Amino acid sequence: MLPQRLHKLFTPLIQPLLAVLIGLLAGAIAISFVGEPVFETYKAMWEGAFGNFYFLTSTLARATPILLVGLGVALAFRAGVFNLGSEGQMVLGAVSAALAALCIPGPPVVKLLAAIVAGMLAGGLWALLAGWMESRFKVQLLISTLLLNYVAVLFASYLVAGPFQDKTGSAALAQTPMIDQGAWLPKLFPGMSVHMGFVIAIVCAVVLIVILKYTAPGYEVKMLGLNPFFAQYGGVNKVKLLLLSMFFSGALAGLAGSVEVLGSQYRYVDGALTAPGFAWTGMMAALLANSNPLGTVVTAILLAALETGAMGMERNTEVPLEVASVIQAVLILFISAKLTLKLVKFRRKEREVHGTV
Repeated sequence: MLPQRLHKLFTPLIQPLLAVLIGLLAGAIAISFVGEPVFETYKAMWEGAFGNFYFLTSTLARATPILLVGLGVALAFRAGVFNLGSEGQMVLGAVSAALAALCIPGPPVVKLLAAIVAGMLAGGLWALLAGWMESRFKVQLLISTLLLNYVAVLFASYLVAGPFQDKTGSAALAQTPMIDQGAWLPKLFPGMSVHMGFVIAIVCAVVLIVILKYTAPGYEVKMLGLNPFFAQYGGVNKVKLLLLSMFFSGALAGLAGSVEVLGSQYRYVDGALTAPGFAWTGMMAALLANSNPLGTVVTAILLAALETGAMGMERNTEVPLEVASVIQAVLILFISAKLTLKLVKFRRKEREVHGTV
């Protein structure tokens, strides 16, 4: 019984770990071309990500928004919904959280909770808009979510460069005023960058695992993602589940933006969330993990470690930061190959069904 449970627990981790291993092998080839020793370079990368407690907490802080976005994408993909709008949902969640913390009166705890809720609602409603357009006007989610990213990012830029710009700072910076310290997410350890947002992300992962594995709505989500025709035949309300999946997927992306603002930046700065590529890295984490929440936790931390470790590698060796991009590119190729195989199998099954009918 126990070996069977362990098998079920660790099976979702095999694919992402294998993909990362292949990426590291590709990185080793790139390092060899540079003329640097592979072992010493990867040792510097490891130390930059996990070498001491400070670097470990920095990696976990970097993983927090990646993990939350990844969980949202995993939920959407489990339902067979292609939500590519995580970046816009995260940005709207971040700016909404910052404005709520600045504008809502009351004690600091109330401001903090209101900011988190505002961020989740903003991200969720923005994703829900794309879901509504799909159900009402048949606008493809793949297109609408991607294009809505630009609308969200530009709207947030307008807000912080115009009516909500910090007038006390440099006029060249498009950012909100600083949030009151009482409304900040507390740090988990004094002097370290990891904050309570990481705990929130882990709790969200556990809740998502429980919902998908042990509840009727979770079963319906999985059934809809695996076979939408069978799900509809079984009485699943496809439109309702589509809208709910999009809302909660966007809410998790909005939460990612909220905790980044409330736990790390303490204000919304234009471009500070889009430049690091949190949303796209989160999407990569979910795809590598095959939309498994537990696997997404592992891949989010590994991808964050790749980014923080690459900075340490560049500091301590002659190897450029772009080696990490080579590894990420191989991971993207791995994902693309996996998705292509799935699409081919799906088309084949579809032809068989139509041929039988």
